[in-house]
Amino acid sequence: MMITADAVKTLRERTGAGMMECKKALIETHGDLDAAAELLRKSGLAKADKKAGRIAAEGTIATAVAADGRSAVLVEVNSETDFVARQGEFQGFAAAVARAALAAGTDSLEALLALPLEGGATVEDTRRSLISRIGENISVRRVGRLSAPTRIGSYVHGGRIGVLVGIEGGNETVAHDLAMHVAASNPQYATADDVPAEQVEKEREILSAQAMQEGKPAEIVARMVEGRIRKYLAEICLVGQPFVKDPDVTVDKLLKGAGAKVSGFLRFEVGEGLEKRQENFADEVAAQVKAAQART
Repeated sequence: MMITADAVKTLRERTGAGMMECKKALIETHGDLDAAAELLRKSGLAKADKKAGRIAAEGTIATAVAADGRSAVLVEVNSETDFVARQGEFQGFAAAVARAALAAGTDSLEALLALPLEGGATVEDTRRSLISRIGENISVRRVGRLSAPTRIGSYVHGGRIGVLVGIEGGNETVAHDLAMHVAASNPQYATADDVPAEQVEKEREILSAQAMQEGKPAEIVARMVEGRIRKYLAEICLVGQPFVKDPDVTVDKLLKGAGAKVSGFLRFEVGEGLEKRQENFADEVAAQVKAAQART
């Protein structure tokens, strides 16, 4: 029978079990949520699942770039504390997940979790094993894939911000510099053509209302609004921003000088949109010591 993504999500939220385990349980129980939840409990998956409800908003961004430099992936892997995120075993797992995603050519999280790593175990099985050993909730949150006509520039800042920028033309230095710029400036879109029309119109409405309150004639208001729209688009679009390494030059001018065009970009930041725990340093150290003692 067909198992929907909503059913898998519901079972995962209810049990805390992994995505692939939930799907397998639903298939085996013909979509019966209660029976699937019971099956997951009976199969002993709760050992790692006890930690699944805990907030994992720390972590790392890993990237892998193909040998030809024209395709790459970003992966976000989360942990509960920065202490664990900096451990070699955790970092190695994230890097291995990125390599597996690149080799498989996937940007599907479900497909990624089912992929085998170098040792033969799947990403999901390895994740669950890490939870048992490290003592924290660990999750593979998302994966993104980017292809480019000529090359991809990649940059990871402190393990917390990862960027891929695809270009047509140009050279490796320009691609890398653009990736650094996106990490620092966080543009929403590559060019003004990429901005949804409804977003531009909404901004135009807001700016028009603001300009009307200044008591200017309608024709003056119209010119003011269009000027402010151009400024707004320059601020949120990569090509309109001042280049971070030389603010006197826009990214658009940099690209033209290098004979290059941006074909697209991806930017991941650890914990974007996730609720973070409010915990003081002493409590965090105590939690880490307790977890270490539990493993010995």
